[in-house]
Amino acid sequence: MGDATVANETIRPQEAAHFGALAAEWWDPKGSSAMLHKLNPVRLAFIREAIDLHWAGDIHSVKPLAGKSALDVGCGAGLLCEPLARLGANVTGVDAAAENVAAARAHAEGSGLAIDYRHGELGSLGLGQFDLVTSMEVIEHVADKQAFVSGLAAHLAPGGLMVLSTPNRTLASRALLVGAAEALGAVPKGTHHWEDFVTPEELEELLVAAGLTVGTPKGISWSPTKGLHLSDDLALNYIVTAQRA
Repeated sequence: MGDATVANETIRPQEAAHFGALAAEWWDPKGSSAMLHKLNPVRLAFIREAIDLHWAGDIHSVKPLAGKSALDVGCGAGLLCEPLARLGANVTGVDAAAENVAAARAHAEGSGLAIDYRHGELGSLGLGQFDLVTSMEVIEHVADKQAFVSGLAAHLAPGGLMVLSTPNRTLASRALLVGAAEALGAVPKGTHHWEDFVTPEELEELLVAAGLTVGTPKGISWSPTKGLHLSDDLALNYIVTAQRA
């Protein structure tokens, strides 16, 4: 399920409308974004390890991003921005749906978190570069994927870290993430378009073309006993790091 909507030049207008309409339920763990609430701890575990490995910091620190800036693109109502802020980062979140940004600002204020949320096209906001750039479950909703990835790369500071996650385009993902998930109401109908899913090989090509080197992707899998968890199986969904070449 997509975390959000992104730049007007790359995102389809109907995608922005789809996710904007869900804004009121972003923070309801039993609402239309329930799957994201289950996915978030899995992604955060990967991100925390990636942060520790990249900057060789104190693995026991509760604020490993202290003194660092973070940008989350397609931030929705801030489900990732808020944990990044709690990890110590100075966080900026960008989304193309004004409804999402309003919901994000309200929730951050209620949580006592100072997060800079921006509505609009990433490339026109003049945000500069960031130590950490994230975009979770967004690229599959983007029309011009190379332009989107290049835009992310342009906002990555030298020595910085990028983390992306997205569904894989496999028969398994079509059956489970589109067919079963929507039929069972796990995600709202119309959320996923399987033909827009990106394989790990395709994403690596996009990242390399943008001047980045790519880490080894990790799968996000599901089982009846473990629920959603990190694994070596990339068939459904995967998460990966990148940095400047």
